[in-house]
Amino acid sequence: MIEKFKKGLSKTKEKLSEALSDLFEVERVVDLKTLEEIEENLILSDLGVETTLALIEPFKDRVINGETLTTKELKKFLKSQMLSFLKEAETPFPPQGHPSVLFFLGVNGVGKTTTIAKIGKKLKENGFSVVLVAADTFRAAAIDQLKTWGERISAPVIALQEGSDPAAVIYQGIEYAKKNNIDVVLVDTAGRLHTKYNLIEELKKMVRVMHKLVPPEACENILVLDATTGQNALSQAKHFTEAVPVHSVIITKMDGTAKGGIAIALSYQFNLPIRFIGLGEKAEDLVPFNKESFVDAILPD
Repeated sequence: MIEKFKKGLSKTKEKLSEALSDLFEVERVVDLKTLEEIEENLILSDLGVETTLALIEPFKDRVINGETLTTKELKKFLKSQMLSFLKEAETPFPPQGHPSVLFFLGVNGVGKTTTIAKIGKKLKENGFSVVLVAADTFRAAAIDQLKTWGERISAPVIALQEGSDPAAVIYQGIEYAKKNNIDVVLVDTAGRLHTKYNLIEELKKMVRVMHKLVPPEACENILVLDATTGQNALSQAKHFTEAVPVHSVIITKMDGTAKGGIAIALSYQFNLPIRFIGLGEKAEDLVPFNKESFVDAILPD
C-alpha cells in the first residue's frame, strides 16, 4: 500500500522534494527565512494559505521566541502536524444498516459515476450486494453511463426517464433494495454547478426522502472531488457542505497532479475524513486512504 501511494503521489513528492530537499538535506538551525520558503512551497502544493499558515505558525512562534529548532526536528514536527490535520473516519464503511446508502455528491467531470462503479465493484468483491441508483436525471447521458457501469459490474440499476424527480428515483432504489434484500444502495446525483440554487434544493429534498426510508446513521454522504482542480475543490467543498451534511470525501485523479496537498487542506478546513483516493484508472487504483502512507509519500525522504 505504501508503494502504491508513493507511485501514485510521485508528482507531488517530486515537486515538494525539489523544493524542500535542499532545506532538509543538511541539519542546521531553522530561521524565519527557512520557514517562509517552506510556507511558500506548501502553498504551491495546494495546501492553501489557511492550512499552510496553521501548519507553520507554531514553528514561527518558537523561532521568534528564541527557541532552537533544527531542520531534522522541523521535518519530524511537520510530519506530525500534517498527520494531525488529516481526520480519520470514525464510522464503518459501508455504514451499518440494511440497506445502507452511499449518497455521492460532486460537480460534473470529477469522475463521480466511475467512482461509484469502482466502489460498487469493491463492495461486491467483499461480499456485499449492491444496487446503483441513477438520481442524476438531468442528463440522459448520465443515466446511460450508470447503466453501462451496472452491466460491467453485474449490478442492478434503478433509473427513470430524463427529467424525472431525482427523489422519486431514490425512493424506488431504496424500496427495491429492501424488497430484494440488497445490502448497499449507491446513489449517483446531478453534478450541475454547485452554485445553482435549484440543485442545492434538490439535494436537500433527496436527503430528506432518503432519511424517511433509512435511518441517518445508515447513510453516508460522500463528496467526490478532482485533485487536479486544486483550490477550486475547496470552493466546491464549501458549497456542498453548506447545502447538506457531508460525511466523507473521495479525491480522484491524485496521480495526475503535483498538488496532492489538497487532501490535507480539505480534511483540515472541513473536518472531513478522506475515504479513498484515486491513484490511477483501474478499479484497484481507487485505494482506501491511509494518512501515514500519504504523508510518507509526499514529504521528501
